[in-house]
Amino acid sequence: MSQLGFLVTTSRGLDELLKDEIASLCPEASVKQSPGLLRVDGSLEDAYRVCLWSRLANRVIWVLNEGDASSAEAMYETASKVDWSMQFSTKETFSVQFHGSSRAINNTQFGALKIKDAVVDHFYDESGSRPDVERSQADIVINARLSRDKITLGIELSGGSLHQRAYRQETGLAPLKEHVAAAMLMRSGWTRDTSQPLADPMCGSGTVVIEAALIAAQRAPGLQRPRWGFTHWQGHRSDIWQALVRDAEAQQITPDVKLFANDIDRKLIAMAKHNANEAGVFDLIHFNVSDALNFVPPKTANRAGVLVSNPPYGERLGEMTTLIPLFSQWGQQLKQHWQGWNMSLLSSNRELLRLLKLRAGKEYSLMNGKLECKLVNYALDEANCQQYSDSQDNDFANRLKKNLKKLKPFIKKANTNCYRIYDADLPEYNVAIDVYDDCLVVQEYAPPKSIDAEKAKRRLQEVLLYLPAVTEVPARQIMLKVREQKKGKQQYEKVNQTGNRKVVFENGAKFYVNLTDYLDTGLFLDHRITRQEVQKRVKGKDVLNLFSYTGSVSVFAALGGARSVTTVDMSNTYISWARDNFKLNKLTGAYQFVQADCLQWLAGHNSQYDFIFIDPPSFSNSKRMNTTWDVQRDHVMLLTQAKRCLKPGGTIMFSNNRRGFKLDNDAMASLGLTAQDISAQTIPEDFKRHSNIHQCWILQS
Repeated sequence: MSQLGFLVTTSRGLDELLKDEIASLCPEASVKQSPGLLRVDGSLEDAYRVCLWSRLANRVIWVLNEGDASSAEAMYETASKVDWSMQFSTKETFSVQFHGSSRAINNTQFGALKIKDAVVDHFYDESGSRPDVERSQADIVINARLSRDKITLGIELSGGSLHQRAYRQETGLAPLKEHVAAAMLMRSGWTRDTSQPLADPMCGSGTVVIEAALIAAQRAPGLQRPRWGFTHWQGHRSDIWQALVRDAEAQQITPDVKLFANDIDRKLIAMAKHNANEAGVFDLIHFNVSDALNFVPPKTANRAGVLVSNPPYGERLGEMTTLIPLFSQWGQQLKQHWQGWNMSLLSSNRELLRLLKLRAGKEYSLMNGKLECKLVNYALDEANCQQYSDSQDNDFANRLKKNLKKLKPFIKKANTNCYRIYDADLPEYNVAIDVYDDCLVVQEYAPPKSIDAEKAKRRLQEVLLYLPAVTEVPARQIMLKVREQKKGKQQYEKVNQTGNRKVVFENGAKFYVNLTDYLDTGLFLDHRITRQEVQKRVKGKDVLNLFSYTGSVSVFAALGGARSVTTVDMSNTYISWARDNFKLNKLTGAYQFVQADCLQWLAGHNSQYDFIFIDPPSFSNSKRMNTTWDVQRDHVMLLTQAKRCLKPGGTIMFSNNRRGFKLDNDAMASLGLTAQDISAQTIPEDFKRHSNIHQCWILQS
């Protein structure tokens, strides 16, 4: 048998715990630790014991050979030195799992192929036949680990990752891996005294409490495992394995434990119950359905214990608007009801945990799948459970209150339910906040590089924390969007797929807006007065709306009595949206909707119009355009084409939001157009803080 020992892998951050566990399971073996990997100088029985008993390991690999891998040929030679026919026969299927890279071998598929070739060539040389390769559920898995110019080859005894305990039949959207749950229990201190009550207020599919029950019952986590990697291995010692299994079965007990699992989602609790039943620990766990904000220590707990949980992280941006107030309220609830308990929380968003307003104890870094997480311990003692509120002193909350008071007369007389209430008034709170009926849209502008990213994140959390209290808009009706410095129609790109639309009104018109799926909602609020100007000027006229977006200007033109309205945009989505807005306003008549590149369409168009509205993007490099577009560089060309389609005495209203844009007045004069800058009078009161949000001209022929 090999004298090279075996490897044990785990998630990064669990190495020390795993080393201690292996030392306990295999006291005679020596262990060498590296990130995510332990090298154990132990026997086959030791390797079997780790397979059966480890709550922290992922894979156990029995090492067959190590050697040179400075080139593909050298690695092939190292693999060829293993007597593969002594490990398995041609009747078994096999696969190669290759890990690592080097200068010579920087592709894992290539590396796996070279090892496979060495194995197959060995069998051909021995018997003239070869085993089949099976990528999934192979009888034998060969594990190859490349580090610098050295390759380590072995047989995977575990038969897949050991974190898969075989009891979890169903999970929620973000399942906690079983070995990570076990690590949380160990780091929390609960495993030192399993008679302590244990509670998980956001239990999901129940992994934490089920792992706790298995630990308390002294049940080896591998007992239920249906498949092992050593079953078809010729080095397998069934007598040793069966003796270990019998011993593990004999060690099981029925513990006296108090385990409490709670979740707000009844379906998740049903999953947790099913999983607990599969694990054989259903009777050891008390399940409950309630909001974590209402979940208090059960009376049957009798004494303070340990709270261990994996609360939601807010990996999806839209979740943050509800999670931030939730964590703030949960922190208050924990201080009020859980005093005396210890708590251990896992999160990939450390800033969310700060909203609990609790002093943290020890923190541990670890990976849950591909997410870098922090496991944070808290002692909910008297000092840590003091309640305090800083909402009175928050600069953002105070400024927003002042804004709402100042805007109150405007809001009262404005014939719309869509307006802006905050626009980066305080530089450190770099957001814009718009009201859409009973909802709020928060647009976070990407902070400049000079601003610390963590500080910016904390400021955004403060915004989302205080918004519901100041505006009385529920957190679930607050949408968050991050606007980076994008150019052209990138700002209109779809970012979600929920398809939620709602109807809003403005000055006698109704519009569909989508507050979730796009960075922009479908209605530019800063153009409110501009749309009214169009409505006043177009009665009985033929109107052309270029770069129309969702057709709001076209709607006001139609409501203003235009004889005809032609609406042009490159996007099928927005042209369809514009049609829907016309239907919403019960508008029928000489209304055309054209999906086309406005520049190409205009260049080949010959119809004449009395009024042309143009609001192009600042920049565009859309694949559907033949060239790039820059409004400063190209506006004269665009307006020259538009003038060609303008009736004598007609009007062009030209607008754009390019900061620092300068209209070429000499070129306008040469086109026979007089230019009147009406920018100042088209900026609504709720946008006057940043009055350069757009510029607008009347060009008269």
